[in-house]
Amino acid sequence: MTESKTIPFIEHLTELRKRLIIIVVAVVIGMGVAWNFSGAILEFVERPLTGRTYLTEIKKLVYLQVKQHAPALYRHYKLEQEISAPPKKHLLNYSAPLEPFFIQCKISMLAGFILVLPVVFHQLWQFIAPGLTRKERRLVVPFVTAASLTFCLGAMFFLIVIWPVIINFSLSYEAEGLQSWFNISAYINFCLRLILVFGLIFELPILTLILSRFGLVSYHILAPKRKYALLASSIVSAFHADLITMFVIMIPMYLMYEISIWVALIFGKKKELSLEPITV
Repeated sequence: MTESKTIPFIEHLTELRKRLIIIVVAVVIGMGVAWNFSGAILEFVERPLTGRTYLTEIKKLVYLQVKQHAPALYRHYKLEQEISAPPKKHLLNYSAPLEPFFIQCKISMLAGFILVLPVVFHQLWQFIAPGLTRKERRLVVPFVTAASLTFCLGAMFFLIVIWPVIINFSLSYEAEGLQSWFNISAYINFCLRLILVFGLIFELPILTLILSRFGLVSYHILAPKRKYALLASSIVSAFHADLITMFVIMIPMYLMYEISIWVALIFGKKKELSLEPITV
């Protein structure tokens, strides 16, 4: 009796190990490919340090509108100096031997992981496939495609929209007696960690789709929890920057929850209506 219960569990662990080995091998191969353009990725991540981002362009447009409609405020706060001031470039620094090499390894590893996302999600699907119906197993291609694209979308959203805001806010603390001195490890580790966080945040609708198909979550469970999701999004985003940045981070997080609610409503497992006999 004990043996019959133990064998399926051992087979389950064996299957998990097999899938993990395939994922690790794929990530190593992806890391080797990504190594060739890791320098370009580092340059892209360093771009907010140059002072030229979409935020500076928005600031210039706002200041020009202030000059046109409120010239007194424009002169009082000396906004012309900020518009005409050349961008100040900040450089990353390192203090340990081989530190840039290990940073290049980390960048290549994450980039390699993103490159092989279809393999990762395919192995994940293969692991949970025995618990799916034959009709649900046919959705492997849409699942792998959607999961890979949403992760990449979350990573790009962070790098293009959120990352410049965070760095710009951090540099705003510079003063006459306070200068920034970014360490390359702290800078890159912080960026890579948030790339993973935003990638996983954008996976929430896909996760909800799977759970709702299993009947573990539903629209009626998620919809009443909107206020808690909004609170959780506010708390997480409040750790990153100022009030404006907080909303920039909070909005996509809560938006993913709203999308998840509608995913559960549209694609969730429908409960069968049971007609009980009426007794008089």
